[in-house]
Amino acid sequence: MRAFVFPGQGSQKVGMGKQLAEASSAAREVFEEVNDALLQNLSGLMAEGPEDELTLTQNAQPAIMAHSIAVLRVLEREFGMTFAGHGTCAAGHSLGEYSALCAVGAFDLSTTARLLKLRGRSMQAAVPVGEGAMAALLGADVESANALAEAAAGEGEVCEIANDNDPTQVVISGHRRAVERAIGMVKDHGIKRGVLLPVSAPFHCSLMQPAADRMADALARTPPAEMALPVYANVTAAKVEDAEAERALLVEQVTGRVRWRESVLAMRADGVEHFVELGGKVLVPMIGRIDKEAETVSLVTMEDCENYAKERL
Repeated sequence: MRAFVFPGQGSQKVGMGKQLAEASSAAREVFEEVNDALLQNLSGLMAEGPEDELTLTQNAQPAIMAHSIAVLRVLEREFGMTFAGHGTCAAGHSLGEYSALCAVGAFDLSTTARLLKLRGRSMQAAVPVGEGAMAALLGADVESANALAEAAAGEGEVCEIANDNDPTQVVISGHRRAVERAIGMVKDHGIKRGVLLPVSAPFHCSLMQPAADRMADALARTPPAEMALPVYANVTAAKVEDAEAERALLVEQVTGRVRWRESVLAMRADGVEHFVELGGKVLVPMIGRIDKEAETVSLVTMEDCENYAKERL
C-alpha cells in the first residue's frame, strides 16, 4: 500500500518548480492556473524570488501546494500514473492537507490556491508581528514538550504544542515571551535544545482563532467534491473518507495540533508500506525517524519523476 504525502510551510525556496516547468507542459499548466486564480505571477516569484517575498505566508502556502500538484500532474500526464490507481491514501503536513485534498479531487486547483491565499493572509493577520513565536524542541517527545509548554505559559500568555513531527522533534507556538521562557527551561524538562523558528506568526495554537473564523466562513461557501482516496487529517491523525467531514477538520486545523507522527503511525497500522513525498524533501526524514522500516521517496524534479516511474511501471 502506498501513501502520497504533501509538505507544509518551510519547504519553499527560490527556484522551486522552475526546472519542472521548463521540462513539462503539465507542470506549466498548473502554475499558470494558479497564477490566474490568484491574479498574480506566483510562478515567477517561485522561480526568481525575491526570497523574502516568497517566504511571506500568503505566498508560500499556495506556492508549496502548486509545486506539489505540478509534480503530481507530471506523474499523471507524462508517465501515465493515475493518482487513485497508484495510491491508497494521502496526507499532508499543515497546508499540505489542502494539497492532499486537491490531489484527491475534493477541491479543484484554483479553489485550493484561493483558499490557501486566504489562509495565509488570515494567519498572518491574527497576531500582530512580533507578538507571537514558534520554537522547535529538539530531543523532545510529546509528554516532555507538553509539560514544558504548561510551565512556560501563564500571566495570560499562551504556549502550546503546534506540531508533533516525529519522536525527536516537537514544535511549540504562542506568545513570544512564553515561547522564549520555554526555550530557557528546556534542560529542566530533559529536552536537548529549543530553537526559535523564522516564522512570522504563531501557527497552530489558540491565538489563531481569528484565522479559524475566517476559514470557517470561506469553507462554508466552498462545498467539496467526493474524494477519490481517503485523507489522514492533521487534527485527528485518522483516516477520513467523507469530504464534508474534512471541511470541518480544516477549520479545527488552524488552531489545532498537527499530529504528523501519529498520522504516519496510523497509516502504517492500516497497511501503508511506501510513502511518496510530492514537491519537497521535508516529510521523508520525519517518516524515517517515526518508522525506520517504512519505504520512502521524495519527488521534486523531472529526473526524480522519471526514475520513480521506471521503477514502478
